[in-house]
Amino acid sequence: MLFRQLEYFVAVAEERHFARAAKRCYVSQPALSAAIAKLERELDVTLIKRGRSFEGLTPEGERLLVWAKRILAEHNAFLAEVDAIRSGGAIGTLRLGTIPTASTTSSLVLSAFCSAHPQAKVQIRSQLTTADLYRRLRSFELDAAIVPVAPQETEDLEVVPLYVDRYVVIAPTDMLPTEKSTIRWLEAAQLPLALLTPDMRIRQLIDAAFAGNGITVSPQVETDSVSTLLAQAATGDRACIVPQTWLWTNMIAAELRAVRLVDPALKTQIAVAANSNRPGSPVARAFVATAQHLDLDEFFTKRLGGLYRR
Repeated sequence: MLFRQLEYFVAVAEERHFARAAKRCYVSQPALSAAIAKLERELDVTLIKRGRSFEGLTPEGERLLVWAKRILAEHNAFLAEVDAIRSGGAIGTLRLGTIPTASTTSSLVLSAFCSAHPQAKVQIRSQLTTADLYRRLRSFELDAAIVPVAPQETEDLEVVPLYVDRYVVIAPTDMLPTEKSTIRWLEAAQLPLALLTPDMRIRQLIDAAFAGNGITVSPQVETDSVSTLLAQAATGDRACIVPQTWLWTNMIAAELRAVRLVDPALKTQIAVAANSNRPGSPVARAFVATAQHLDLDEFFTKRLGGLYRR
């Protein structure tokens, strides 16, 4: 069995198409098909259901896919480890995923990481749901992710807390009570809301906070983009609910105000999660080590201290 055969097999499984997989692997389709057929003979199993085209994986193929991804990830990690030893620092590409609401705060970790490891590169995916991020970590499609912490989802992962997020309502000034820096969820429910989509973990936490007050909200506008939420508020006819840390790089228009949500004062632990298998990827280990030395709660306390005094 060769690493190349596993790479071809994973490509076919992910692309679900032999020609696209061959193009992805920079080989001809006959060469790719022949390599996978040889792999099947070596293992004495059928891995792919074949008809006129790709029809899916057999049960044996599904199991091999899990192992193939892990084997290839460990192989790539070993090569990166050798390069790191030669260069004296982390080298390679860090595949980082973040929830959309952490797309700005991730830059704080990345700034420290890139300064310490100038030969490393980073690819960021910032439009994935929390569930998808955890799934991709476990299938070795990501090296690390910045995610909300949920105990049932992190049992087999290495988790480094980054900061605790809190929630704010952003709305046109005339929609909010004057001279108040807080608003209750009961009051927020009376506003014309634009919210994140229901598949996003942050929206699910927001819905749970409303439900705790006996309220179900049905916003006219839903989006997976926090930028779109703020734009909706800026039009003057919508209020939105976002984690306050998202605002550290985003100026609020003069006609808008931010007020904290209370009763309850909802909090979410945001963390860096990585696969706990050792030795693992050197760039992932370096990224986790960087996160361990940051105090972002103190940073946000200072940075956002004046946010509610406008």
